[in-house]
Amino acid sequence: MDPNAVVETFRQTITEHYVDFAGRCGRRTFWYYVAAYVVCYVVLAIVQSVLGTHALTGLFSLALLLPGLGISVRRLHDTNRSGWWILLGAVPGGLMAVIAAMAFITGANSAFGLALLLPIVTLAAMALLIYWYAQPGDTGGNLFGPPPADAPAAPA
Repeated sequence: MDPNAVVETFRQTITEHYVDFAGRCGRRTFWYYVAAYVVCYVVLAIVQSVLGTHALTGLFSLALLLPGLGISVRRLHDTNRSGWWILLGAVPGGLMAVIAAMAFITGANSAFGLALLLPIVTLAAMALLIYWYAQPGDTGGNLFGPPPADAPAAPA
């Protein structure tokens, strides 16, 4: 893996595709973006720990929320799946937050079993999304457009 290519992919995604949900994104581009994101996040977490603040990683995640969603949706498009599948991980997590808030407000413990089950469902949904992200994209055109530039050529 070429570190310069990782940095260039990250820069290009942020500057040229900040809020881009259309089209397709190849595996290499997606995973280079993820690698750069993780490295930046870890470095910021270390700096944040040294400084004794809690704002850096939160601001970083907020700033890159839209490019991260965009590249994830485009990666799903490359595997000929709708970008709406991205909600697969968000729905159980959102339900978990709602149930926890309602249990806190009402003081009820009846939803405790469901609240324990939802993190497992969330992890399973995230595992499925990661599996789809790791799959090769369609070699030819699909519903979401032509293959991305970093895709292998279609067999003749």
